Order: sequence, then structure tokens, then C-alpha cells
Amino acid sequence: MDIRFLGAAREVTGSCHLVRAGDRRLLVDCGLIQGAPADEARNRSPFAFDPDDIDAVVLTHAHLDHSGRLPLLVRAGYRGPIYTHRATRDLCQIMLRDAAALNEKDAEHENRRRLRQGKRLVEPLYTRSDAEKAIRQFQTLDYDIEREILPGIRVCLQDAGHILGSAIVELWLEENGLRRKLVISGDLGHAGAPILRNPEVVSEADLVVLESTYGDREHRSWEATLAELGEVFHEARRSEGNVLIPAFAVGRSQELLYFLKRHGKEWDIGHWTVFLDSPMAIEATEVYARHWKLFNTETNRRRKKDGDTFDMPNLHFSRTAAQSMAINRVRAGAIIIAGSGMCTGGRIRHHFKHNLWREQCHVIFAGFQAQGTLGRQIVDGAKTVKLWDENIRVAAQIHTVGGLSAHAGQSGLIDWYRHFERHPTVALVHGEPGPMESLARRLHLLHATVLMPQPNESIDLSALTRKPGK
Repeated sequence: MDIRFLGAAREVTGSCHLVRAGDRRLLVDCGLIQGAPADEARNRSPFAFDPDDIDAVVLTHAHLDHSGRLPLLVRAGYRGPIYTHRATRDLCQIMLRDAAALNEKDAEHENRRRLRQGKRLVEPLYTRSDAEKAIRQFQTLDYDIEREILPGIRVCLQDAGHILGSAIVELWLEENGLRRKLVISGDLGHAGAPILRNPEVVSEADLVVLESTYGDREHRSWEATLAELGEVFHEARRSEGNVLIPAFAVGRSQELLYFLKRHGKEWDIGHWTVFLDSPMAIEATEVYARHWKLFNTETNRRRKKDGDTFDMPNLHFSRTAAQSMAINRVRAGAIIIAGSGMCTGGRIRHHFKHNLWREQCHVIFAGFQAQGTLGRQIVDGAKTVKLWDENIRVAAQIHTVGGLSAHAGQSGLIDWYRHFERHPTVALVHGEPGPMESLARRLHLLHATVLMPQPNESIDLSALTRKPGK
């Protein structure tokens, strides 16, 4: 009985954990590796296991660094169920199809270049057909319902508060009379965030697999974060420029729309034209609206009072390429929310080309920027960046609003762990080494045994023993 860490081990993306109990094999997440081109090239490597040997998959949430290799898994021979929350299934229908379409487009563009150079052609990472096959294997679960998905393996999903449908995974394993409980945090949400509920607490585990994305830092308070956002919008209006916000299509885009509507009067948002320039974010917003029963109490109270959570009279959905290109004619007064969140692709790069060199424009980074991404270059102070073989001067005013993160900060991670009885062993994942080590030091103060698995390392669950209570 063990768990093997095949992704997001001492790095943030590519989540993938293989759980074994007797002759049963369960995969938790199967995510894309994101970042620099050399990192993303690893997505084409064969899996470190035989997909035919996997009996079931449990998916924590829809973000591609957790779900994005599922079409590859299915193409490689996996035919079993993919268990997840129903809202995650609905979001994955959007995200996996979009990722596949981008793969095909990227391969087509690369092959035109290779044809001119007489080089061998490349295949897309996976196709829309692969994505559709994976989507057909989804089976939905609701929160707080325990279910046996394999002989000797029971699962229960709890609300992680990260994005719509995100889940903490509780697993009960049994092998030859030996029982162990494994809790995998997935990505834990930032307590007090808009729209969604706070992460649910869990009290029992033999091993906790805990994310550590922001294990070395605290987020600013929501009050300070909102004051900072308001000041950026007021300053940008005085500058007579545009505001560009690279945003993840799922989660961050919906939070931004919520804040713009809720604080519209105090931030003078009525004087702006707001563009949600992302077909995927538009579809995701529609999924959020359908699953309003998952919203927190405050959001649903406002929904009853003010109508649709995301609707504003000056909000424009830019679905087509022509609508997106038309935004570039706007020299001032536009708030442009566009993907991708780390600026590795998508329409935000086109808006950078037209605005990043303009001193009167502003860029708000409202999410994590992985090493090797264009977003990280700008956040780290790059004076120029390369877009389509053209060097673009970075003259716009850059704002990093970390308080908007959808991940728990260090205190949030610690507070969530405190609810476990008998301080179980912790395996830290989904973090760069620095944040991970900082969080480990804090957890040691709670008398926790902390492990930081290397890629492909396993933990023998049968060897874990529960500690006495406090």
C-alpha cells in the first residue's frame, strides 16, 4: 500500500499521484506540466506507469495542471472511470476541448515552418477527438458523499474552495485487513474569497498530501487587496490608459467580474468599458452561473438582491477574433480581462503588443506566475519581452496584486492542517522548493513529520503509524 508522486513533486504544475492498495491502482490527477518550453516538452514523455494497469482516476479540479493530460492517458489506453465533482466535469468539457484545439493550432503553425525548412512534421500533443473520448469517461460525484469506487477503496470529496467544483479527496484504503486513510488537499482556496465557500476541514488521516504553492508567504488582507485594486483603477483613469489583466479563465476571471460589479460605484467602473476577452472564460462564467448553489452565503444573498452575479451594463463578451482585435483600437478607458493567466498564450499577448510599451497603461497580475513564463518575466522586472520575434519595451505600470490568489497562503495552509487530530505525517507537493521548505519549518512547530517527495518517490502507507493525541 503506497502512494507514488509522479508530478508536482518539488514543482508547481503537472499534478499526478499514483495510489496502490493491493492489486488496485488509483490515479489522483493527471495534469499538464506548464512553464518554459523545455518543461512543457516533458508532457510528451511516456507515462511512468502502464495506463492499462490503472483501475480508476480521481480528479481534484479542472485546472489544466491537474486535468490536462487526461486525454493523453485515454489515448495511451486507459478505459476506466474518471471520478470528479459534476461542476468540474462541466468545466473540463470547456478546458480540455480548448486545450486540444490550441494543440492542433500550434502543431499546424509549427508544421508550416517545418515544411519550409524540409523538417519532419510534428503531431499535436493531443487532439479534440482525444479530449472528447476523455470527457466521455467522466463520472460525477457530489461533495460529502462517501462511495466505494474499487474493492477496498472508498472516496469522498470535500469542497476545497479553490475554483468551482474543486475538491479535497479523502481516500480510505484497505489491504489484507490493514486500513489507512489518505487525504489529498488538491489546491486549497484562499479563505474569505468571493463567490465560493471556504475549504472544508478534515479531522482524520494517516497521511496528508498538502499543496505548498504559497507556503512561504501570506496574502494581503481582502480589505487591503480591494483598496489596492481600487487605487489602480483610479490611477489608470487619471493616466488615460487601458488596464490589462491576464487572468485564468476559470476562477480568477469570475472573481474579477464579481469585484468589478460589487465595487462598481466606489471604483468608478461605470466610466470604463469592461471586456472579458476569452471565449473559454465566457463559457466558464456561464458554468459558474448554472452552479450557483455552490456559491457562498454572501454571494447568493447579493445574487437575490442584484441579479446575475456577473452581469454589468458596461461588460462586453468578446467571443470572436474580430471582436478581440477591435479592442486594440481602444486607446483609453478599457479594462481588458484576457487569458492566459501566465501569458504563455492567448489573447493577452496581442493586447500586450498594443499596450505594454505605453506608459499610461497598467497591467494587473492577479495570479501565480510560474518560472519560465512571460508573466513571470514581467513580474520579475524585465525591461523588454519578446512577442512573435519582436522585442517589446515594458513601459506600462505593473501591479502584482497577490491578495487575489485562489490558493491559501502559509497561514491558511497551517490553519487547515491544525484541524487534523494526532498531527499526521504530511507530504508536501505542488510547490517550488523554497516555499515548500518554509512551510515545512512551520509544520515542524506543530510536531508534524514532514516529507518533501522527490519526483517518482513513493511513501509506504503501511509503515505509517498514528501518533498519540495532544
